[in-house]
Amino acid sequence: MTNWDAIVIGAGIGGLVTASQLARRGAKVLVLEKYLIPGGSAGYFERSGYRFDVGASMIFGFGTQGTTNLLTRALAAVDQKLETIPDPVQVHYHLPGHREVRVHRDYEQFIQALTQIFPQEKQGIRRFYDECWRVFNCLNSIELLSLEEPRYLLRVFAQNPLACLGLAAYLPWNVGTIARKYIRDPELLKFIDLECYIWSVVPANQTPMINAGMVFSDRHYGGISYPKGGVGQIAQKLVAGLQKYGGEIRYKSRVTRILIEQGKAVGVELATGQTYRGKRVISNATRWDTFGNLLSDIPRSEQRWRQWYQLSPSFLSLHLGVRASAIPENTDCHHVLLEDWVQMEAPYQTLFVSIPTLLDPDLAPKGHHIIHAFTPCWLRDWEQLNPTEYEQKKEAMAGQMITRLMTLFPRLDQDLDYMEVGTPRTHRRFLGRMDGSYGPMPRRPLPGLLTMPFNRTSVPGLYCVGDSTFPGQGLNAVAFSGFACAHRVATDLHL
Repeated sequence: MTNWDAIVIGAGIGGLVTASQLARRGAKVLVLEKYLIPGGSAGYFERSGYRFDVGASMIFGFGTQGTTNLLTRALAAVDQKLETIPDPVQVHYHLPGHREVRVHRDYEQFIQALTQIFPQEKQGIRRFYDECWRVFNCLNSIELLSLEEPRYLLRVFAQNPLACLGLAAYLPWNVGTIARKYIRDPELLKFIDLECYIWSVVPANQTPMINAGMVFSDRHYGGISYPKGGVGQIAQKLVAGLQKYGGEIRYKSRVTRILIEQGKAVGVELATGQTYRGKRVISNATRWDTFGNLLSDIPRSEQRWRQWYQLSPSFLSLHLGVRASAIPENTDCHHVLLEDWVQMEAPYQTLFVSIPTLLDPDLAPKGHHIIHAFTPCWLRDWEQLNPTEYEQKKEAMAGQMITRLMTLFPRLDQDLDYMEVGTPRTHRRFLGRMDGSYGPMPRRPLPGLLTMPFNRTSVPGLYCVGDSTFPGQGLNAVAFSGFACAHRVATDLHL
C-alpha cells in the first residue's frame, strides 16, 4: 500500500493508542518503529531470566469505573484486556529527618498517615487533597477526547456543564498556588513539591492543578495496578488490537524525514531511503525531535513554545536482579528516597525505587527479585567520555546508588545476582528521545495547562502525540493524548 490514511512515527503508548483507535474506526494505519519491540519508555528487556521494565512500574489508568481509566478503555476499544495486580501502596516516601509516609490506596488511611506527621496542618491537608478530588470528579464525569474538536466540546458541555466549567476554572492554576491557600508549614509544602516532582519533574508551583487532580485522586479511586507480565504487555496488547483491525506496524523502520509538499505533510522517509505516503502524519517523537530533526524548519509557534518549555532531565537507571533474601518482609513495591529537601531537583538526589516482582514474581527466576532504581540526571554529565571513562563512571555511580539502597536493603551487596546500568546516552540511543529526556518541563511557572499544545501543529497534515502534548507525562496522560489525537484525526478524515 503506497498511500495510508495515517502514518504514526513511533510505537510509544501515545502513538499506539492513536493508531489502534484510528484502526478501530476503519482508517488504514501504519506505525513505523525504529526499535525491535513496541512501547518506548513503557517497553521491556530481558536478561539472565529477568524481565525488566524500561521505565517506571507505577501505573495509573487500569481502573474499572468512570472515564479516567484510559489504559483499560484503550485496550477494550480494540478487544484486548490485560490481567492486572492491585498495589495497596502507591509509594513509600523516605524523607529528610528520617520521616516516612506511605500513600495508601485507601484515601482516609493516607490522610491520617500524613496528619500524624503534620498534626498542626490537619485541616489544611484535608482541604487541599479534597480540592484535588473536586478536579478529579470533574474529569471523571466526562468523556476525555480532543479539546480541539468543537462538536465534542459542545456535546460534553451539554451533558455535564458543571464539570466542564469546573475544569475550565482550574486550567490556569498550578498546584503550588492551591496548596498555599490551605497550608503554611514549609516542610509539608516541600512534601507536596515532592508529590509533584516524582511524576512531573518540577515542583508544585510549576505543576498544573488538573494533572495533580488526576494523579493525587486516581491513586485512591482507580488505584495503582501492575500489568501481569510487566509494563511491556500494554504495548504488546495495543499492537495486537491494532493488527486485529487491519493496522500494520513495521519495526526497524527509523524515520529520518517528514515529507512536505506545498506546505503540507504528505508522508515520511526512512533511513533506508524508502518512503511512505499518507493523508495524515502523526509524530510520537518529542517536539524537539519532530521539529528540528524530522523537519528542518521550526515553525514560529514551536519557537514560541520552546521559550516556555525546556527538555527535562533524563535518568540514570540501575536494573538489579537480587536473591529474595535481599528484600525484607512487608516491603512496599515503590519507594522514593530523599535526604535533603533543598537538593530535591538536583541531579542524582531524588532516588526512585520499584520492586515489581513483589506484585508479579514471574518476572524473575524463582527465589529472586527485580529492583529498578533511577534518579534524574542530564546528558551533559555523560558526554565527552571515552569508553573506559564511561564504564568507570557507570560503575562509580552505580556504587553510590547501591550504598543509598542499602539503607532499605542492608543485604543488597551480598545478595546481588545481576546488574545493568542505563545512562542518558542509553535512553537517547534506544528510545530515540532528544538527550534521553523524560519530556518537557516549564522554564518558569506558567498558567497551568493553558500553554501546553494540543495535537494539531501549524504544519497542515501533521499532528503530535505523547508527552509533548496536552496533558503531559505519564502513561495515563499519553493515553489521553492518544485518544484526543485519534479523535481529531478521525474527524479531519471524516471517519
